[in-house]
Formats: sequence, structure tokens, C-alpha cells
Amino acid sequence: MAQLMVTLDATVVNIALPAAQQDLAFSDGDRQWVITGYALAFGSLLMLGGRLGDLFGRRATFLIGLLGFAIASGIGGAAGNFEILVAARVGQGVFAALLAPAALSLLTVTFTEPSERAKAFGIFSALSGAGAAIGLLLGGMLTEWASWRWVMFVNIGFAGLALVGGVLLLAKHVASERPKLDIPGTLVASAGLFAIVYGFSHVESTSWTDPVALGFLIGGAVLLAAFVGVEARVAHPLLPLRLVADRTRGGSFLAVFVMGMGMFSIFLFLTYYLAVTLGYSPIKAGVAFLPMVASIVVSSVIVPSALLPRVGPKVVLSISFLVSAAGMILLAQLGLDSGFTAGVMPGLILLGVGLGGVMTTAFQGATAGVHHEDAGVASALINTSQQVGGSISTALLTTVATSAMTDYLSSHKAGPLTMAQAHVEGYTATFWWGAGIFVAGAIIAAIVVPNSALAPSEGEAVIAH
Repeated sequence: MAQLMVTLDATVVNIALPAAQQDLAFSDGDRQWVITGYALAFGSLLMLGGRLGDLFGRRATFLIGLLGFAIASGIGGAAGNFEILVAARVGQGVFAALLAPAALSLLTVTFTEPSERAKAFGIFSALSGAGAAIGLLLGGMLTEWASWRWVMFVNIGFAGLALVGGVLLLAKHVASERPKLDIPGTLVASAGLFAIVYGFSHVESTSWTDPVALGFLIGGAVLLAAFVGVEARVAHPLLPLRLVADRTRGGSFLAVFVMGMGMFSIFLFLTYYLAVTLGYSPIKAGVAFLPMVASIVVSSVIVPSALLPRVGPKVVLSISFLVSAAGMILLAQLGLDSGFTAGVMPGLILLGVGLGGVMTTAFQGATAGVHHEDAGVASALINTSQQVGGSISTALLTTVATSAMTDYLSSHKAGPLTMAQAHVEGYTATFWWGAGIFVAGAIIAAIVVPNSALAPSEGEAVIAH
């Protein structure tokens, strides 16, 4: 439930933004900060959040994350002005950075028996994949039927239920030793990730040649390179390099990164297509994603137990990426008069099947054979890979869509039909890129990931109730 809430929050606010903007009277230029504030806090603090779970106990970190997320959501829902709304979104990002790694690392150290692990990761992956699409539907319903404020308030219900479940059901883990926090590594990693996420979000609203955007991107890359150097030298690294040196884990982190790049383009540009070209209301656009949600859920639950033990992770990842690419290619055929059933739905179903397979395999692969003291930081790296992949692709594909539109308009006679077609050209250009990104994912998986069975992670001693 916590994972569903965190992934849902990446999209639920997008639908409600125009209503919030009208109510609180902030400018178009300020609007992106409601999205960026959350992404910056979440993306830059994930590594620290994951390590804090390893150091101070996953259960405590998880419950604090839930409580803080609920409080920040309540403040955001009651916000009387733009500044409080953005501060609340930053607060959500901070507590999500504690919550998301704690949720996945609890799963990692709890389910070590292979068939139980397959089921647990399947359910977790299904909710991770479905969360963004459910967010679009829920955002539309709440904005249309209640008020934009309810897209924030609804988190209190999710967090409250998860909090009760966490207190009653989660075992307390025994801390045999408490390693020290790597302060230099934490500062360098957080600053580097902040710079990268901010740089890409700045590219979206300006251009790739904007000096501020370039400065942040170059600075972020330098800091992350320095981070690797720091981690190789310190006694208690924030990110032990052994975590990513293993080919199964390293390849799985890359798969999550590529999946993050491809996934965000679907939600962003297909939503635009449904709303602008086909004239769907927010609720109808949200409902349109349900076939994809269903296929993600089915694929996530079937793949880990039925397919993965038989054919191995390399094969599952490569084929799943290719199935996703096929879905993107189908969506790239969309035109002005495409219908939903014949035009949109087949591509969405293929995407769901492929993404479910990638997600559940990559999540298991990225935590395969992880020692319990590293489970939190491994989980944080999964979330970071997805978050940074999404930031890069949103900036990249926004540019792709804009230039495809401009090219079409410059070579056709001006008019309403030309404008409508130009929008479609922009969206379909991003789907072709999405297909290319997924094919690259298939190639990376085929080259990097070994096809050996995924080792379970190490369990953790618990205090009996």
C-alpha cells in the first residue's frame, strides 16, 4: 500500500494542477515547481533514506516515512497559497525518500524463500507499475467530483491504513551491529542527484543549451563521478561498490533505469494524446489506462513464479523489453482519427505485459544475494535509477515532441487541421523513441545480465512477538 501511494503520487497531482493553479492563482512558470519540488526532494534523498533504514531499523524508518508523508499531504491539501503547497510537496518527497526504500528492503529481508519471494515481488511490482496509471484515474475522479485538494488528502487514508498494518504486522528486526553513516558520500551523492534532477527539469522549461541547465547537469555528473571515488576509499560507504559490481545486480539496476525512461513517456504523451487529440476528460483518460494496469498486474504475478525459474532472468528481461517495444511501435501508428479499441488498447496491453515482466525480474535481480545490512541502500538505488531515468526521458522526449511538431508545422500550410496533426506527430515521435529505448534495454539485458538463477537476499533476525 505504501508503494502504491508513492508511485501514485508521481502522477495524481498532474491532473489536478490546472484546478489548483486557478484556485491559488499562481503563474504557468511557477506551476512546474509543484511537480519538481517533489521530484527533487525524492530523487536527491533516496540514497540517504535507504541507508537510514539499514542503520536505524527498516520498520521504524517505514513508519516514520508513512506518518510524515500523511502529515505533508494534509498540509498540501489545506494549502492556502502556492508557497505552502510547494513546501508540502517537498515534504512529501522527503518522507517518500524514507518510505520507498524501507518498503522494498522490508520485502527483501523478509521473503528469502524463492517461491514466496517470487510471489511477494510479483505483487509489489504489480502495484509499482499500476500506481502511476491509477494516479491518473484517481486524480481525474477527485478533481472532477470533489476538489483538487483531495488528491493530497487521499494519501492520509492510504498512509493511515498502511501505518496500522505496519504497527500490527511488521516484525521488529534485531540490530546486531550499527555501521556508521558515510557523511562525505551522503553529501556528494545527494548534491549530485539534486543537480541531475534539477538540470533535466530545467531543460524541460528552457532548452538543452540553457547555461543554468547545462551547469547543473555537468556539475551533477562531476559530483556523481566523485561519489564513486569517495565510496572506493571510505570504511563504511553509503553505496558499497560490490552492490553494483555484480553483473546480475548491475544489469538489473540498468534495466530499471531504462524502464523508468520508457515508462514516463507513455504516461505523459499518451495522456496528452487522449486529452488533446481524442478529447477525453481526465476521468476517461484515466480509465483508458486500465487495460495496461490489468496486463501489468497479470504479467507481474505470472512471470516470477511461472517463467523466471524456467528460462532465467536474461531471457525474461530481454523478451519483456522487446514486448514493450512492440507496444510502443503500435502506439506510434496512432493518427487523428484512431479509435481506442483498435488503435490505443493493443499497444497498452503489450506495454503492460512487457513492463510487468521487466519490473518483477529487475526488482528481484537488483536485490539478489544482497546482505541484510545493504538491503536499504540497494532498494534506494532501484528507486533512484527509476527516478533519474524518468527525469532524463521527460526532458529528452519533451524536446523530441516539440521539434517534431515544429518540423511538421514549418512544412505544411497553417490551419486547425495542420495544428492537430502536428500534435499527433509530436506524440508519435516520442513513442518511436520509447520503442528505441526499450530495444536498447533488451540489448543491455542480453549482454550484461547472466542467465543464472537469482539468489535470494539474506534474511534478518527478528524479535518474536
